[in-house]
Amino acid sequence: MAQIHRLTKTATKRIRRNPYNALAAILVMFLTFFVGGLFILVTLASNVIIHYYETRPQITAFLKDDTTTSQVEDIKINVQKIASVTNVKYVSKDEALEIYKERNKNEPALLDFVPADILPASVEVSGNKITDFDNIANSLKSEPQVSKVVYYQEIINALIKITSTVRIVGLIIILFLVLTSITVTLIVIGLNISLHKEEIEIMKLVGATKWYVRTPFLIEGATYGFISAVAAVGSIALVFPFVSPYIEKAFSPIPIFPTDFLVFIYILLAEIALGILIGAFGAWVATRRYLEV
Repeated sequence: MAQIHRLTKTATKRIRRNPYNALAAILVMFLTFFVGGLFILVTLASNVIIHYYETRPQITAFLKDDTTTSQVEDIKINVQKIASVTNVKYVSKDEALEIYKERNKNEPALLDFVPADILPASVEVSGNKITDFDNIANSLKSEPQVSKVVYYQEIINALIKITSTVRIVGLIIILFLVLTSITVTLIVIGLNISLHKEEIEIMKLVGATKWYVRTPFLIEGATYGFISAVAAVGSIALVFPFVSPYIEKAFSPIPIFPTDFLVFIYILLAEIALGILIGAFGAWVATRRYLEV
């Protein structure tokens, strides 16, 4: 423990002696973890949006007025044969009127002279795979008692494309930033190695092992990663309460952001671990490349 304490103290002194080098490494890694944290939140939000549409009646089949109870049951049985269908619900004319009144309770003019007979009965279908919605809709359209099928086709198709694009682009950007962070850490540690050549030579002359000479630089790189991760997640946590209300209002009523603060704790722990790994790896490559021990 005493030796580890001594090595950590040595690494801390070297960081203090070269604050601008350390700041350069920290800022680049900060950008990496800040973008990474935002990407995680965006991914969580997209998953929530997809889940929102997957757990609600996404497809509505309006029935003809002469549809009998047995025909409704046949439609329900046929659509339930599709594996991705999770729920099928029949909505009568009276129930449709109640739903209409609830949705328009703040618009009295829309409620006047709207009897139950004017609204069609329907079958509402929910599925757990957005990609199967076209198949479900086509199955309902083939039913002779179905007059019209409505579902969020444009929204769903756009959502799939946007989500896939964001994830691919986000992963590419993060990968690029990670490689940049490793490269900058390598350069900074390499510069520090050249600045402490005399100190390293003295350590070698007094019998210091390779591990003893290299460890302070590994601790230095890991420290850059730790500080960057904490600063990045801390910045996101500080900005989040001010920005999230506007974003949630735009997506209302979908609660796209996590309400549990533990999510930020998990992100922090994950980024600290990754930061230490990136910093230590960059330092290890630098010592292998520039340190002759």
